[in-house]
Amino acid sequence: MIHVGENTWNLRILITDLQVEKTLRVRGDQHIGGVMLQLVDPEMPKDWSDHALWWPAKNVWLTRTRSTLDQAGVQSDSFLYFTPMHKTLRVQMPDLRLLDYRVNFSIKTFGAVVNLCKDADIRYPEELSLCKPVEQEHLKKNFSKLPQKMIPVAEANGTAYLQPAPDTNSFVPMTNAYNGSNGSLDRSHGNGNLLCAPASPYATTPRRPATAPGTPISSPTGTWRQNTSQNGYGAAYDSGSSFGDLQENLAVSARSPSPDVRARLVRPKTLVQKARLNVGWLDSSLSIMEQGVREFDTLCLRFKYYTFFDLNPKYDQVRINQLYEQAKWSILNEELDCTEEETLMFAALQFQVNHQTDINPLGIDSPNNTSGQSNGGGGDDDIDSALNELQITLEGPNSGGDAGNITRIPELSDYLRFLKPQLFTLKGYKRYFFTYRDLHLHLYKSQEDSRRGAPTISINLRGCEVTPDVQLAQGKFAIRLEVPPEGRNGPNSEFWVRCENDEQYAKWMAACRLAAKGRSLADSSYESEVSSIRSLLQMQKPQARAAPLNINPRSVDANDYLSPKMLRKLSSKAVQRILEAHANVRQLQLMDAKLKYIQAWQSLPDFGVTLFVIKFDGHKKEELLGVAHNRIMRMDLNTGDHLKTWRYNNMKAWNVNWGIKCMMIQFHDENVVFSCLSADCKVVHEFIGGYIFMSMRSKENNQTLNEEMFHKLTGGWS
Repeated sequence: MIHVGENTWNLRILITDLQVEKTLRVRGDQHIGGVMLQLVDPEMPKDWSDHALWWPAKNVWLTRTRSTLDQAGVQSDSFLYFTPMHKTLRVQMPDLRLLDYRVNFSIKTFGAVVNLCKDADIRYPEELSLCKPVEQEHLKKNFSKLPQKMIPVAEANGTAYLQPAPDTNSFVPMTNAYNGSNGSLDRSHGNGNLLCAPASPYATTPRRPATAPGTPISSPTGTWRQNTSQNGYGAAYDSGSSFGDLQENLAVSARSPSPDVRARLVRPKTLVQKARLNVGWLDSSLSIMEQGVREFDTLCLRFKYYTFFDLNPKYDQVRINQLYEQAKWSILNEELDCTEEETLMFAALQFQVNHQTDINPLGIDSPNNTSGQSNGGGGDDDIDSALNELQITLEGPNSGGDAGNITRIPELSDYLRFLKPQLFTLKGYKRYFFTYRDLHLHLYKSQEDSRRGAPTISINLRGCEVTPDVQLAQGKFAIRLEVPPEGRNGPNSEFWVRCENDEQYAKWMAACRLAAKGRSLADSSYESEVSSIRSLLQMQKPQARAAPLNINPRSVDANDYLSPKMLRKLSSKAVQRILEAHANVRQLQLMDAKLKYIQAWQSLPDFGVTLFVIKFDGHKKEELLGVAHNRIMRMDLNTGDHLKTWRYNNMKAWNVNWGIKCMMIQFHDENVVFSCLSADCKVVHEFIGGYIFMSMRSKENNQTLNEEMFHKLTGGWS
């Protein structure tokens, strides 16, 4: 029947919980909240407060209940779902275990991560994000050459079809297709392209049969439970609920995941493949549902921004353990390059973590642990720590030995070797007398010249790139410096400094690292930085005289501790070398061993640089862009050499032309324009904005997370 002159029309809505479709008579000026009230049967004893309208064809939630249907663009041919906003998401934690969480699919992904981390007792959730599982196949092509992703859509007549998804993150796993004729979900409508994730990406726990969005679940599968066995904690799964108190479980991880999970781990072989790993990050400003994720799909929770604020063993047992696990798998999967000595140090620390976990299954260090953190009943320690912090706040960082001479500027001086590498030259290192003062490195021909003459070479180290180049077996202790030009433009100048021994290296490396951050030797962290470098070098030295623990070498599986490349290199000696290296770290307690592992991971030359394959405007050649916590770098695609560095503190603005997917970053004296080939340009944009947000954190305002500021910096104002 046609109602002439009437402004009402029929709207079809599926109530997913009941698998019932209703047709409502609505007006264009009717509010969305009023439509939802029409759907609900007041006599039915059910809480509908978590439900909202989802529009599959437009891939959006209609959560603004005060908006009208006309304002939302809903018309008579629209077909909506009335479905719960909270749905079950299978989350793979950094330690590779799979857990089912109730996650809000209607809020921005950033908010969903904040809530998820709160449930898991992980502080500073802004450092983490969700990403879609990447398969080895995804590393073979750039994102720009992959088939266009599609999403399933239900037609009003009951048929299902696929259309391009409108979200900005174009890496979408295959989602459920709704078959309106029988109210079921069907995966048979997939287009079979490269981007379709398997039904259970890690095949460790069976995915439930296809279920309509919002269908109630009895108890989720894939819950972690601890399984004490001959080999320590093994990975086992329980049919009980994973909701509830997960803190104790998440602070301790399995020694090794199931063989099937490990077989699916992605190992990049080149810098380009490492760049393609970053295709899967979700857009923090869109909801999970808008990015092609459906109930019971799998997403990976990972630390995204490599700047970890206030790691505290007292409050961060879960956070430290998951960070340790992510570091461990990045080493074992060869995402970061390591020397043989570094690899064995990581293996030794991992062995110590496992050994301590066997002794101390709950992961709680004893009261006399070496980190000095109390575990209850340590009120005196807490008071002392608070008083020390107060003293530093009131008197400044140098309230110790030099408090009486506040005008004294600390210096460092010694004979070192120097080289400025240049093309087509065979010049070697030359010996100079170095002095370092107030962020400047001065080189003299001799110590006598330093007292009466001008320096032969002067280098301003503020904002420089500092890369270690250490080979203990060869007695090589070198520091590579990339110094920004005095003017705004021009390439970086590269200098190599070589020290005579590890003690000299520790002092000068610490000074260079502080100078890169704009801090002098007067900074309170200098001595701790020297001590940290010293400690890492000591852990890499073989201890021939130390008696190893009473361990049967046959009980140690080298596959759990070494990357495939290092396994091939060490061959039959692998286990013996691991046990020898373990003698250096066997005194460490559990939390200390994890923190040492994280610290050593952060000291690797390639740590904290997220790579993307790009093309600069006007260039045909593909290049690498490295994004770090304080800078972006133009890098050689094959060697990874830094060609140019731009620092965030010289940045004026950054934005994206969404039409042509091109990004422009404005610096004081130049504009950098490029397109990203290995991921959506929104991913690069979000990394830069995210790191700027991280740099704004401080202990004074760390109690409140400014989500609005995060989205302003990362959202692109789109």
